Amino acid sequence: MTTPSFAELDALSTDALREQAFAKAREKRDVAFFWSVFKHLPDAADAASLDGAPHSIGPTVDEAVALWREFEGHDLGEQEPLLRAAFIDYLSR
Repeated sequence: MTTPSFAELDALSTDALREQAFAKAREKRDVAFFWSVFKHLPDAADAASLDGAPHSIGPTVDEAVALWREFEGHDLGEQEPLLRAAFIDYLSR
């Protein structure tokens, strides 16, 4: 499978980018990616309650995805371009 080009990824909506990036990160159990995304959300303080202990990676990823779903449909404001860039970067690797 080939990596999509920047132009292909940039043509997608932010939600489509998020879905693809989250699916990839969830499959890889890449908690660091989720943390990097949540640091840029408008209310990132809400993410601080997630437990990042290594023995709980599975539940942490599930909780991170659930937290993102709470943010879905909310205006990301000036953070949207930064989040889009993070999703595109992650999907390009």
